[in-house]
Amino acid sequence: MIKDNQEIITPDPSKELNILGEPNEAAYPEHWIRKTVLFLLSQSFSLFGSALVQFAIIWHITLTTQSGVMMTISTVFAFLPQLFISLFAGVWADRYNRKTLMILSDFLIAGSTLVLAILFYLGYGSLWALFIVSGIRSLGTGIQTPAVNAFLPQIVPKAKLMKVNGINNSVGSLIMLIAPVISGILLTSSTLEVTFFIDVITATFAILILFALKVPPHEKALSSQQEGYFDDLKAGLLYVRDNKFIKDLLIFYAIFFFLLVPVAFLTPLMVARSFGDDVWRLTANEVAFFLGSIFGGLLISIWKGLENHNHTIAISCSLLGVFTLALGLSKYFSIYLFFMFLSGLIVPFFVAAITTLLQEKVEIDMQGRIFGLTQIVMAGVMPLGMVVVGPVADLVAIESLFILTGFLMALLGIKVFFNKSTQA
Repeated sequence: MIKDNQEIITPDPSKELNILGEPNEAAYPEHWIRKTVLFLLSQSFSLFGSALVQFAIIWHITLTTQSGVMMTISTVFAFLPQLFISLFAGVWADRYNRKTLMILSDFLIAGSTLVLAILFYLGYGSLWALFIVSGIRSLGTGIQTPAVNAFLPQIVPKAKLMKVNGINNSVGSLIMLIAPVISGILLTSSTLEVTFFIDVITATFAILILFALKVPPHEKALSSQQEGYFDDLKAGLLYVRDNKFIKDLLIFYAIFFFLLVPVAFLTPLMVARSFGDDVWRLTANEVAFFLGSIFGGLLISIWKGLENHNHTIAISCSLLGVFTLALGLSKYFSIYLFFMFLSGLIVPFFVAAITTLLQEKVEIDMQGRIFGLTQIVMAGVMPLGMVVVGPVADLVAIESLFILTGFLMALLGIKVFFNKSTQA
């Protein structure tokens, strides 16, 4: 494992936690804002390169095959490895230095992308090479995600989490707004491997910033651990079993992401089939969504949502369902883009609220496992959903799938709003 250049102060548990066992704001480093900025900067470099690759792969498959089955295979490779690794990654994020895990996962992602770039440069690139490397990158993402989500509460005071999560969403959305434009330009003016090489460079910058970020490991990673891996895994599962709030939230998470599958993965295919397969249309589709996400992230960072985070989650779910239904009913590309913008606007409210809710309600030494479980749910449900809707998308109009799932998503949000067991 890589050693951190740790700040030489061993945390005093009595000063780090209040009487409820929660992080005490006074215990955070004096320069928590600077540390947070550095951390978000490293994640921004990592996200930018990954987004370029993500769009390049999806569009390459869309434009060369226009096949729902091929999109399904791509989705399975992109998510199934996360499903398997997340069971381990959540425990690792609680047992080991989370910063080290993020560095190692970035190394894995950058290394696999470098191999892919070389293969394409030498003329050995193929769809299956894209699928396999997508799977390896998925493993890295599966390791990184619970570590990232559990790392933020180590450096950000609890009262500032919603604000920081909102800003993080805005920065991420800005990157995702720029990325499709650059990816589209690269796709039309250069070769696919150029995009892959750029990802390797941005990942290197992300790793260097993480090395420079001096944050002591969390208390459990510093302590001598008597329990084994499976003891920690069992403790995490028992924690969920005995916590009805977390259990119901995970069930909602699973249903939500299953209904989200068509609009999350089939919009490029719908645009190509219904409005034209020009690269600029695919780019406009992504730009509209992420432009909305930028404004949504800024709004949630300023407003911080409703006092009851569950209500913010539920209303966001219903609105996203309404906008998804409207996408399916849109007959003109300009109207379609308008509702895509509104969909992007509402997503940060959902993401920031559910992330902050878990960061606030789950014990800090248990957060890696809980975020690992949320990732298992997502990584399991998304490919399963594509296995169902991908082949169907070759038989029926994608618009019909949007209308059905959007209606059900709107109903799900209403149900959650009035569900007392998930009240925060």
